[in-house]
Amino acid sequence: MIISASRRTDIPAFYAQWFMNRIREGYCTVPNPFNPKQISRISLKPEDVEVIVFWTRFPGPLLPHLDELDERGYRYYFLYTLMNNPRVLEPHSPSYQKSLKTFRRLADRIGREKVIWRYDPIVFTGITDASFHMETYGRIANQLKGHTSRSIISMVEIYRKARKRLKLLEEQGIFIMQPEEKNLHELMKSMSVSAATNGIQIQTCAEGPKFASYGIQPGKCIDDKLIRHVFGLEVLPLKDPSQRSHCGCVASRDIGMYDTCLFGCLYCYATTHLDHARERHMKNDPDASSLTGFFRE
Repeated sequence: MIISASRRTDIPAFYAQWFMNRIREGYCTVPNPFNPKQISRISLKPEDVEVIVFWTRFPGPLLPHLDELDERGYRYYFLYTLMNNPRVLEPHSPSYQKSLKTFRRLADRIGREKVIWRYDPIVFTGITDASFHMETYGRIANQLKGHTSRSIISMVEIYRKARKRLKLLEEQGIFIMQPEEKNLHELMKSMSVSAATNGIQIQTCAEGPKFASYGIQPGKCIDDKLIRHVFGLEVLPLKDPSQRSHCGCVASRDIGMYDTCLFGCLYCYATTHLDHARERHMKNDPDASSLTGFFRE
């Protein structure tokens, strides 16, 4: 079993202590996002967990616990989002320099193949156009040279949860736009070159093969081939049926909950209201079996 921690929130940034307590207890409970009364008990025992995949913008709070994870025999890798978008889009993300420093520190600690750089999602606005993303991606790729071997990109997809927040953005004169084909062509070409120049393999997330002509192949965030290469472990290569049609990820169990991340990115699919997320975060009980502490056992 692969543990996803988590597509729904940033466990390393905000719930590291809870996570480690669940590791020590050997299980957690997760409410069904669509039916909260339906509770799943998920084993976190080392013998039941093949790999833990962490999704994060800032894993700093989890870093002091990596020695314990290693000693307990867990295998893990990180999907680390690093973008440097304007604050108006990502108002509570850690500073770029802080994130970059932590990325390098993590890669030095566990190895660059276990820290995947996500430049995702790519948002086109009047202040983040193709030129912005070409310059930003190229600069980050250069600064991550030797600290990662893979980059994952995708275009933003606007979900219902984000629309109300984006209306507030529009009131400031900032609109999310579909890029013109010419600009998208220039961006993909530039990103492909920047990645290759810095020894980074670039892939897409849930985009299908539409960028393959630029040398950017469809990738998998939860990747059976990566797991085999890094850990020498064979996992079932079956596509996760609960994900989008173009998502290539193999099956996993997600232990997070929606509306619990505090970064407040305006385009995010995982949070409806930041105030709701803050309220849930305040209710987090590090000793409870569930992330929000509603289901203590």
